[in-house]
Amino acid sequence: MIKMKIKPFELERYFARYEFSAPYHLSSSDCEALSLKELLAMADEDTLQLWEELKLGYTESPGHPLLRKEISKLYQTIEPEQILVTVPEEGIFIAMNTLLGNGDHIISTFPAYQSLYEIACSMGCEISKWTPTNDIGWHFKIDDLKPLIRRNTKLIVINFPHNPTGAIISENELQELLMIARERNIIVFSDEMYRFLEYDSAHQTSSASDLYENAISLFGMSKSFALAGLRIGWLSTKNSDFLKSFAAYKDYTSICSSAPSEILAIIALRVKENILHRNLQLIAKNLKILDKFFAKYEDIFEWLRPQAGPIAFPKFKPQIDVADFCLNLVEKNGVMLLPSKVYDFKANYFRIGFARKNMPEALDQLEQYLQTHLRGSKRT
Repeated sequence: MIKMKIKPFELERYFARYEFSAPYHLSSSDCEALSLKELLAMADEDTLQLWEELKLGYTESPGHPLLRKEISKLYQTIEPEQILVTVPEEGIFIAMNTLLGNGDHIISTFPAYQSLYEIACSMGCEISKWTPTNDIGWHFKIDDLKPLIRRNTKLIVINFPHNPTGAIISENELQELLMIARERNIIVFSDEMYRFLEYDSAHQTSSASDLYENAISLFGMSKSFALAGLRIGWLSTKNSDFLKSFAAYKDYTSICSSAPSEILAIIALRVKENILHRNLQLIAKNLKILDKFFAKYEDIFEWLRPQAGPIAFPKFKPQIDVADFCLNLVEKNGVMLLPSKVYDFKANYFRIGFARKNMPEALDQLEQYLQTHLRGSKRT
């Protein structure tokens, strides 16, 4: 057996350094967090009673039955029994450790949240990266995926809407990808953490777990539902053998979820339309501000407008390392952006987040920095 020796999680290490010290977060991937008061104000009579009478004991390992019932309503054909509640990151860790072994080949969308491929790499798997084009915004082409498939390809990892580019694929493209996987008996792990944050509802696709029996979908409360602090996510799949393996592995990780977090997640899912509308409104408002900002500074940035989600991945044009730019910006003006190096993406791009209420203030500080240090003039 190969002992896991995993590399540092560069994105999380970067956040650990600046997330709670920088006054302006312009790289956050979650939406403006709901307060406990705001969330409880949305509770119906039944869920409010659940909250007020809650006992702080252990919870059911698969997840509260009512929580799994509410989660199942997000899907077309997934039943509550086909859902395992986990911490979102834990879900990735569990799935990779149960599905993969030394010598397996996986394909992953890239750039990517590091654990989507790094856990497999630490286990001795071979990794191929499915990268997007950016000729007219970011786009992942199925024709670029096909040549990456090998005889020993065990798993295809996808993430749509995509972190960090905000790219999406169409329903037809998703269907084609899953058909390719089915024909070759390849498992699909679909990170759907930004689902329902498409700017045009016509661009929403089905969950992979609804469409393919050997697909596993990851979703949770962190991004779309503005409740990252609950640490509630889940895996959904129609493959009962996968689910049993995940549940058995979870006995060695968290065992069960936080009781308060589960009840709060139930409350949120019962008013999901209100929460999603609130988050999409904030995203739309801030995107308009970003459109004007990047038009004003097109000599410094190439604005690759996303199609979904609360983040984008623009290009930094000057002949300066974007990592140095981000470091100087956070140290001089307290604005945190995320350089592409934390994704191991060797090009001058950075992640910007725009689902926080104070984004205009953070953008104002970024503009001050640009005027002072890159344009050499006072702000107008």
